[in-house]
Amino acid sequence: MIPAISARSRHRAFSASPGPCSPSVPSVWRAAATVVAAAAVGAAAWCGHALALPLACAFPTLWAFAPSRSISAVVSAAYFLAASRTLPQSVFNFYGTDLGVGIALCIGAAAIFVLVHAVLWQSRPGWGRVLCFALATILMSVPPFGIVGWAQPITAAGVLFPGWGWWGLGATAAILVAMTTGAWLVAALVAASFWAWSAAHWIVPSQPGGWVGLDTKLGSALGRAPDLAQSQALLQRVREAGAAGARVVVLPESAAGLWTPTTSGLWMEGLRGSDITVIAGAAIVDREGYDNAMMEVSASRARRLYGERMPVPVSMWQPWLAWTGQGGGARASFFANPLVESARRRVAPLICYEQLLVWPVLQSMLHSPDVLVAVGNDWWTAGTNVLAIQRVSTQAWARLFALPLVLSFNT
Repeated sequence: MIPAISARSRHRAFSASPGPCSPSVPSVWRAAATVVAAAAVGAAAWCGHALALPLACAFPTLWAFAPSRSISAVVSAAYFLAASRTLPQSVFNFYGTDLGVGIALCIGAAAIFVLVHAVLWQSRPGWGRVLCFALATILMSVPPFGIVGWAQPITAAGVLFPGWGWWGLGATAAILVAMTTGAWLVAALVAASFWAWSAAHWIVPSQPGGWVGLDTKLGSALGRAPDLAQSQALLQRVREAGAAGARVVVLPESAAGLWTPTTSGLWMEGLRGSDITVIAGAAIVDREGYDNAMMEVSASRARRLYGERMPVPVSMWQPWLAWTGQGGGARASFFANPLVESARRRVAPLICYEQLLVWPVLQSMLHSPDVLVAVGNDWWTAGTNVLAIQRVSTQAWARLFALPLVLSFNT
């Protein structure tokens, strides 16, 4: 009787225990809670308020302590999709087509973010995990993966360590990698302390003396077609700014429209009799495509000041057109012209989409600029927080490197 009872007991014990393909209830809840937390962190950190950016520092911990590689992939997707939640609506605004286009683009970008972080996830703690997260961050900050590398936690450096420059960037990187270790709570407390100090002393970067950025509310009409009345109205605003003391006036992306000799003559003539310099967005078209550029115009000359390093993928940058022998897309110069000079100042320029990425601004910072100039034609972001995120990201970088900032957007 005793051996029979023991066998039955063993059978019951075996039947009651979860097998390798049947995760326990606590494990399922832990995984679900981690995914929900990642989505909450992505949504809160990238809500469009600068002081919320440090919340993104929680992502490395959620990624590192995911119970499996598949869960780490879901955690990465939850974070990135929550941070990008308004992208489908923005794409719908731009194309005026089915919302599915925006959703497809969002999922495509998320797939790259997830792929990098899932492949590099490590189950065992230690230096291997730390180095893998550092590598994932670097890969998502530079081309080719960095082309869709928005929502990067490193952007919080400007909020945590304003004015620290490269030391602040390094300190933030150290906090992020520490968040993947058993010392994550200590790292979180350190970050929270600097965050609280910064919140108590936070100020928006100021414009340099004599420089002013003008916002416009011309919607999709800006730069779409030659418009004499529109150009004259913008020139009138420039002259009014000059009368108020401005010597350099920055106008939004596409403000000057299609750049031609006629356009150049119109703007130079409009500035005759003044010492005002205008920096305005324009498109320079040739047989292969076009440059999305900033032009510098004064009464005596007009020149191409800057060509966008990274236009918006798919809607502007369409490299497959060149591969198939077609033309028409915006050129991406990637690492060209990170610094330009205007009105005797060294300028770090950023056009629209570049303000969401990491490498364009850091590449410019390597050249020790005097001022950061960021422009955009953001009519297509109506009803979303994309423009707010562009603003706070740029403000954070300007604060990190203690630079004056000039912003100019069209909505």
